[in-house]
Amino acid sequence: MAFSSPVCDFGLSAADATLSGLDGKPHRVLDSAGPRGLVVAFICNHCPYVRAVIGRIVRDARDLRQFGVGFVAINANDAKIYRQDSFPNMKLFAREHRFDFPYLHDADQVAARAYGATCTPDFFGFNAELKLQYRGRLDASRKEEGPPGLRRDLYQAMTQIANCGYGPDEQIASVGCSIKWRTGL
Repeated sequence: MAFSSPVCDFGLSAADATLSGLDGKPHRVLDSAGPRGLVVAFICNHCPYVRAVIGRIVRDARDLRQFGVGFVAINANDAKIYRQDSFPNMKLFAREHRFDFPYLHDADQVAARAYGATCTPDFFGFNAELKLQYRGRLDASRKEEGPPGLRRDLYQAMTQIANCGYGPDEQIASVGCSIKWRTGL
């Protein structure tokens, strides 16, 4: 069943959390911010929606760097139930797809709850003041590989935010698999 993210809550402050990086060391989410913005992406290893767009996520993270926008990905899924989303598998997934941005493990799901993440992928775009300006989809593809030339919603929104500080008025929600919440928290 597909889930979608809520609409953007413009001006909401970015939440910080210290999470485990693939290097086994603690990393602060907000340390990934660039001078003109930050994308916080909730993804995982097994979701067919993420797997369909992961190459374009990596591309957009790289391309946004030239505009001063940082990027961080977070996996908050319960790895006890979804073994494909385990920390060791995160390392394999990041290596396979050549991540050049931090991929953090939110084992206690504190970051996912602080952001109100609902699905994978779920993208949060912040301006230089780390105020939310975008909450929407990567592009028009779903869980199939999209055709060449798709409108790059996240990329275009973040370049606008880097240049003027605010996001587009119209945003289309991201769609994906639900976050796999731990029980008993």
